[in-house]
Amino acid sequence: MSTLSRRRAALAGVVAAVVALGAAEPVAVLTGPRSAPLVAVGGLVVDLVPEPLKQFAIDVFGTYDKIALLIGTALLLAAFGALLGLVAVRRLAIGLAGIAAFAALGVAAALTRAGADAFDALPALVGGGLGALTLWAFVAGPLGADPADRKRPGRDRTDAAPRDRAGTGPAQRDGAAPGDGEPSSPPPPAVAALAGEETPGGWEPVRHDDDESRRRFLRGAGLLTGAAAVAGLGGHWLAGRRGVSAARDAVTLPAPVAPAPPVPAGADLSLSRLAPYVTPNSEFYRIDTALVVPQVDPVTWRLRIHGRVRNPIELSFDDLLARPMVERYVTLACVSNEVGGDLIGNARWLGVPIKDLLDEADPEDGADQVVGRAVDGWTCGTPTSVLRDGRDALLAVGMNGEPLPIQHGFPVRMVVPGLYGYVSACKWLTELELTSFADFDAYWVPRGWSAQGPIKTQSRIDTPRPRSRPAAGPVTVAGVAWAQHRGVKRVEVRVDGGPWQEATLAPAGSADTWVQWSWRWDATPGEHALQVRATDTTGETQTEQRAPVAPDGATGWHTVRVTVT
Repeated sequence: MSTLSRRRAALAGVVAAVVALGAAEPVAVLTGPRSAPLVAVGGLVVDLVPEPLKQFAIDVFGTYDKIALLIGTALLLAAFGALLGLVAVRRLAIGLAGIAAFAALGVAAALTRAGADAFDALPALVGGGLGALTLWAFVAGPLGADPADRKRPGRDRTDAAPRDRAGTGPAQRDGAAPGDGEPSSPPPPAVAALAGEETPGGWEPVRHDDDESRRRFLRGAGLLTGAAAVAGLGGHWLAGRRGVSAARDAVTLPAPVAPAPPVPAGADLSLSRLAPYVTPNSEFYRIDTALVVPQVDPVTWRLRIHGRVRNPIELSFDDLLARPMVERYVTLACVSNEVGGDLIGNARWLGVPIKDLLDEADPEDGADQVVGRAVDGWTCGTPTSVLRDGRDALLAVGMNGEPLPIQHGFPVRMVVPGLYGYVSACKWLTELELTSFADFDAYWVPRGWSAQGPIKTQSRIDTPRPRSRPAAGPVTVAGVAWAQHRGVKRVEVRVDGGPWQEATLAPAGSADTWVQWSWRWDATPGEHALQVRATDTTGETQTEQRAPVAPDGATGWHTVRVTVT
């Protein structure tokens, strides 16, 4: 058994885990970033974790939930490595088996990703092999304890006294008087803590690593950790260099045959802290299951429209760009958006009407669902009737005057007014499959979400902010309201549960976008609660009843509490 201290044994396991993860990254440059063990295992966690935990992560971390998941997964793997290090100093074979299990998990996670092949197992295999070699080097190899110590296994110590049958003290030698030789009772605790460890048979001295052994261990740990970090970061950088940024920059978007109507004068109130009417691409929310952003080359991209259709279609990116383009402002919202949340944004989209493509494909009777499938295998199910009812449902290639940002679906994504994104806004789109809701459940449906998700009428107070301290006197209360594909008819505000006061609506670009609103409040000193509600053009007023985001979107009135000074 190795004479490594517990702390050094745990550190050896952590270094082995770091080496395994870092070494896998350069290999994943060749096989694809989704095959890297950290990303592959993280993706498996996303698929298997209970929905309440996913929603908790979104609530706490927002659009940083993926970074939090990767960091958390890395910490768990490091903790697992520390445990393996502690086990390995007693049973090296068990520690190495743990590394093998770690590699097997990475292989299984990589191979279960959509579109995976046998080569996707390489990063985990290479990383696991180097991680096992690292653990061996620290526990039984040249970076561990002093070689002379490693020759003496377990309790075969030259300075350990023989025990009597009762195990209560040293055996008495023939002719020896009590008191001769070894003490007849265990040493004091303070001495024992420095000199040895307690076993079922009594106290046994332990050899401490000498300074040279310690220096050798720390040098090895530092060098291997540094090399693993360089390999991991270098692999990540190389993966980025192999991305599609250059291909995106080379795309020239065609002019739309139907440009978006100009934004009406006054649609943007330009108030501090009020969300702008058009959300910049860099600030547009991103919620999806992709731990690494898919890099889809537009040259090799293909879209298949198939399934229950009479005329299957396959298009290249150039084929799509050659079709008549429509440009529209459309507000998208995530079903995970809490009351008053910011998982919503408005942008100018350029794309091909989905209705035209479906008309060409000619769906069969009963094909009431269009399944959008992303390059990473994620699916959403959209009612066929919604995509053909005349609304501006698009296969979008442009966003706010430029090609789609890579993180928002480049080269092609779906944009459908009036539906939450989980049933309509498929990014990195590669397939549209005609089927039925009775025959297929898209990604989120088996996980407890509704099969169809029309956006609910909602409103939000952007200013004043919660817990702010505005001065007494005139205060502008302002925010946004939305009811995509129906439009907002009225917004009302009230203070401290008093009568509702109608706010002033800014001009709206269309029924498919949100609208800004404002209300002048003569604020009096003290603590106050502001509430807002909206009514859509069908006459439906958003309900006061609070409901969580699952299974089909949150409800309730947004309330902001402030202290007027």
